[in-house]
Amino acid sequence: MSYGSFAYVYDRLTENVDYKSYAAYIKRLFESYGKNINISSVLDVACGTGSLTEELSLLGYDMIGADASSDMLMVAQEKKFEKNLDILYLCQRAEELDLFGTVQGAVCTLDSINHITDEETVIEAFRKISLFMEKNGIFIFDLNTEYKHREVLGNNTFVYDLDDVYCVWQNEYDEDEKVTHIFLDIFSEEEGLYERFSEEFDERAYSHEKVLEWLRKSDFELVDFFEEFTTEKPKDNTERTVYIARKK
Repeated sequence: MSYGSFAYVYDRLTENVDYKSYAAYIKRLFESYGKNINISSVLDVACGTGSLTEELSLLGYDMIGADASSDMLMVAQEKKFEKNLDILYLCQRAEELDLFGTVQGAVCTLDSINHITDEETVIEAFRKISLFMEKNGIFIFDLNTEYKHREVLGNNTFVYDLDDVYCVWQNEYDEDEKVTHIFLDIFSEEEGLYERFSEEFDERAYSHEKVLEWLRKSDFELVDFFEEFTTEKPKDNTERTVYIARKK
C-alpha cells in the first residue's frame, strides 16, 4: 500500500489525533513496564508521516521509523528536516524489517496492525520486531476492537470538510470476516483548483485470543492490556485496546 497523494493530506485529516499525549502515555508505559531494561532506542512500526515518531524523539528516545509507503516517508523526512530531529526512517514493511541493530522498545499504533488483514503476515511482523528487540524489551501496540468495527465504523459514512481538503469516508463491514472495507474520496485544494483522488483499503478486527497466539509465536509475553489512554481494562464498548508485551 503506497497511499500516493493521500500521504500529502494525511496530516490534515488526522489533526484531531493528540500525538503529544499519546507519546507521553507510551513513555509512562515504558517506564512502568521496562524497569528491567533501559529503553533508549525505540522502533516505530508503520510510522506513517512520523508524527508520533517525532513526539517520542522530543521525549528523548533514539527513534527509528519504518513504513511501507515511500510517500508517507517523504512527508516524514520533510517534517524531520524542518524540525531538525535526529530520526532514522526506513522504507520497510513490518513483516520485512531489517534493522542495523537492536532496540529496547517498539511501538505500532493507531490501528496499523488492523490494516494487515492476513493473520500470517501479522505473525511474521511480530517475529521481525522480536528479532530486533533486546531481551526484556517492551513492545506497545494497539488494535481497533471488534466493537468499533461493528458499531462505529460499520456500514457508516463520515465527512471531513476542511478549508483545503474535503473527504468522504465510506465503510462496508463484513461480519463473517470481521473486515471493514474503507473507501475514501478526497478533494484537495491548491491555489483555487481542486484535485480529486481516491483510496481504498481494509481493516480487520482481531480477538484477544489471537493476540495471545501472535505473542506466543514471536517470543513475546503479554504483561498487560488497557483501554486506550488509560490503565483500565477494556470494556464491552472499548474502541481501541493497547497491549504491552515483553521480549522473553
